[in-house]
Amino acid sequence: MRLIGINGGTFDPIHIGHLRPALEMQQTLGLDEVRFVPCYRPVHRGTPQVSAEQRCAMIELAIRHQPGFVLDTIEIDRGGSSYMVDTLAALKARFPQDALVLMMGTDAFLRFHTWHNWQEILRLANIAIAHRPGDGLPLSCEAGQILRAHHVKQLSAACEQIVDVAVTQLDVSSTAIRSALQQGLSVDYLLPPKVVDYIHKQHLYQNS
Repeated sequence: MRLIGINGGTFDPIHIGHLRPALEMQQTLGLDEVRFVPCYRPVHRGTPQVSAEQRCAMIELAIRHQPGFVLDTIEIDRGGSSYMVDTLAALKARFPQDALVLMMGTDAFLRFHTWHNWQEILRLANIAIAHRPGDGLPLSCEAGQILRAHHVKQLSAACEQIVDVAVTQLDVSSTAIRSALQQGLSVDYLLPPKVVDYIHKQHLYQNS
């Protein structure tokens, strides 16, 4: 049985704040793969500013040389609004012998109880919550009730487990990167160099 991490998002654009925590979670949890799953149309945020093809190209450039990091276009190929429960069901059908591990940050987990069919998400996959070292986990809210019922110290072959992982969380956001690019400011050291080169060559995120 393999452990497959599922790292979903808009990735508009992908940056080091996505990549470094994913690497640390892969190493800490012993994930055989981390599949980066760009959404086609996000449900809870605005439409991406660049095309799906461009976002996928940037992901490919960012992860090309990292063993175990894989671009998965399942949501792009499906089109429409991207619901994680549908994605996990399709991935579980593709990898029936493996265990899926849905990766998310603490902020995302705080809203987990509002996700479409979150109970089925737990039946399909484990959850790994990334947080800064020393930060407490949400225990008193609705998400905290879910956490207390399913929290484990280490993942096993079962599903419906929630584990937490302390990672280096960098205060970098795609929104701030897009704003900097629109102002003509440098985004070096916030994204992999090949992604920066691609953005400039394609004239992405610039005011028209």
